Amino acid sequence: MPTNKTLAPLAEVLDTMTTVGARELTEQLPGNALKCYACGHQCLIKENKRGICKVRFNESGQLRVPMNYVAALACDPTEKKPFFHVLPGSDTLTFGMLGCDLHCGYCQNWLTSQALRDSSAGTKPTVITAERLVSTAKAYGASMVGSSYNEPLITDEWAVEVFRKARPEGFRTAFISNGNATPQVLDYLRPWTDCYKIDLKSMSDKNYRQLGGVVDNILRTVKMVHERGFWEEIVTLVIPGFNDSEDEIKRAADFIASVSPDTPWHVTAFHQDYRMTENPNTTAQQLIQACEIGREAGLRYIYAGNLPGRVGRWENTYCPSCDELLVERYGYLIRQMRVTSEGSCPSCASAIPGIWS
Repeated sequence: MPTNKTLAPLAEVLDTMTTVGARELTEQLPGNALKCYACGHQCLIKENKRGICKVRFNESGQLRVPMNYVAALACDPTEKKPFFHVLPGSDTLTFGMLGCDLHCGYCQNWLTSQALRDSSAGTKPTVITAERLVSTAKAYGASMVGSSYNEPLITDEWAVEVFRKARPEGFRTAFISNGNATPQVLDYLRPWTDCYKIDLKSMSDKNYRQLGGVVDNILRTVKMVHERGFWEEIVTLVIPGFNDSEDEIKRAADFIASVSPDTPWHVTAFHQDYRMTENPNTTAQQLIQACEIGREAGLRYIYAGNLPGRVGRWENTYCPSCDELLVERYGYLIRQMRVTSEGSCPSCASAIPGIWS
């Protein structure tokens, strides 16, 4: 089942680190074929073939999925995920596997996400148990455990395995995802997952198809995540010449506000990476303009990321009722945190949505 001769050794190694896929995400079809509902592609996978992600495959009519390894592991500020309304100043132990259902040319995590498409990535898996990950999170003093670095939807059985162990130990849990989900996978994740970050990469279907996706799938996911009660934050990487037109930024802001004006929206700065090296880097002024568009659309919490100290008030959290400074930030550093443990403004007692304690 290798994808090609060059990548065969890695694929063969990963195939030994698998388990049977969740029945909630698998539909058995005639002729030993099956349909996978882990991501929005909803792949029809015939016997001894792989899905688009290349890590979920059909072995004699049985879905095999990744388990018990990591290819990236770090304990980072929760703000880096980015979650700005979740336990400010805390750390999140973040783990990732290999593979992705998209192929973004500007991916900053391509060493893990594109390892099965690009032999130059050279990233290898490390065997680990869910229990060991939880003990590592304890050792680092983390408050949350999150799945990221590759696309966690295609390895969600592993994430749930980890989260099942982490939740009873007092950890919050998070998915850091491209948002190409299905109702089935969100229902599967919801009992074990507190927070869900979605990359809204563009409002253009043409742009999304360049990346291997469909914009309507992502927009549906934004709505479904909100409806299911995950804590949701959305990120748009503003890329000059790709998705930075005023019209597209306004459509993104209007859409998010239509789902919930309380959803935090992060507009972050692009820098040249991987295969996208011709587009210019995003300026602070471009991020500020995007934030102002978000405010005009009615969004209450808009943040400019990746350019610490250069975007004015847009790094901070303010009360939408009285404009009191609630969380002051410099990059990932928290200078002040004044939201009460009950999640309210200390000046006017307005509720501030998020997870604060």
